[in-house]
Amino acid sequence: MYEISVKTQFSAGHHLAGYRGSCAKPHGHNWEVQVFIRGEELDKLGMLVDFREVKKAVQEILAELDHTDLNTLPAFAKRNPTSENIARHLYGKLSGKFNAAGRAVSRVMVSETPQTSVSYSE
Repeated sequence: MYEISVKTQFSAGHHLAGYRGSCAKPHGHNWEVQVFIRGEELDKLGMLVDFREVKKAVQEILAELDHTDLNTLPAFAKRNPTSENIARHLYGKLSGKFNAAGRAVSRVMVSETPQTSVSYSE
């Protein structure tokens, strides 16, 4: 089994509705995102999937989130834009692009700070 990963980041603001504490107020983060894709079969070049292809897809999806107020986006209209929900959102979008015979997005990790992170997988 092979697993590749691509790491990148985006910046955005949010607040947590219903939260008791400072995160209920608008604030921002420089989120780090790491995407993992697993599979057993390599292509004729010996790659599971081209890193460039993954980087491009991740950047396209993150462009929708970067430098926004996440609470105003349709993806978070019915749920708080927590790191957990951001990871799930990215996982769903990326699975639609990369899940194919012999490979799949295995998890997406999102970090608000260097000391905290969450992973989402199915």
